[in-house]
Amino acid sequence: MEFGMVGLGRMGGNMARRFARYDKKIAITNRSFDVTETLARETGHIACRDYIDLIAALKKPRIVWLMLPAGEVTERAFSALLPMLSPGDLIVDGANAYYADDVQRAERCAKLGIEFADAGVSGGVWGLENGYCIMFGGSDMAAIRLGPYLEILAPTPTTGWLHTGPVGSGHYVKMVHNGIEYGMMQALAEGFSLMKDKPGFNLDLAAIAELWRHGSVVRSWLLDLSADFLAENQALEDVAPFVADSGEGRWTSLAAIEQGVPAPVISLSLMMRFATQGKNDYAAKMLAKMRQGFGGHAIKKEEG
Repeated sequence: MEFGMVGLGRMGGNMARRFARYDKKIAITNRSFDVTETLARETGHIACRDYIDLIAALKKPRIVWLMLPAGEVTERAFSALLPMLSPGDLIVDGANAYYADDVQRAERCAKLGIEFADAGVSGGVWGLENGYCIMFGGSDMAAIRLGPYLEILAPTPTTGWLHTGPVGSGHYVKMVHNGIEYGMMQALAEGFSLMKDKPGFNLDLAAIAELWRHGSVVRSWLLDLSADFLAENQALEDVAPFVADSGEGRWTSLAAIEQGVPAPVISLSLMMRFATQGKNDYAAKMLAKMRQGFGGHAIKKEEG
């Protein structure tokens, strides 16, 4: 057993479960040992209390896959694990990390003779059943070593995973993937909003979503998901109009500016997410006051 996974949240936990379904035994650890023990009982994997136990449980050369929140959490884990690893070991960052950070981490690893790979993972909570789409950057040797594991995690052994190129390329491709996702989601949301508010037609949004799933050029998994929740509740009364952004959309827009490549749909969809977060509120108040100033138009007062 050479493979260990750090982080057993929604993605990491289900990836460990998928390994178990294909009889691939791994070592697992999580911040909460209760979570680790529970998942180990369910899957038959080796429960490790901490990083020291994890490293000791693995046969050299090891593969340690980090499936943690990007940023400070991943950096702390990476920095803690690095001194425990040996030359020839491979550490994989499966978070939604910024691709430029991968290059710096690979350089730190190289000084110790340790390999580094970055893996962009898509599939969300459905990955356990459907498999994950994995785009990873690293050396050819890292690709050979990761291949048997990616064949299990992916939808099929030959589809849904790709060695995209050198370190950093996996997270760069995943970054662009998520930027595209922002744009697709925004377009679908705007289109259904137009149909919901069309007077006189009383359009059945669930029926339309289901219709478009068959033969339409806009059919997609996002449309499938939309059809499911619209069939349950078209009004969405209990859903707050707030949409978070994970950072990938920001990085994609910044990359477009740095490279001089026009990406208006992706960038505008990111701006719309900011608007839902209340970051457009003051600007809207400014607009209302300017309109009152030149035209004498009434202002709607805040309730409460």
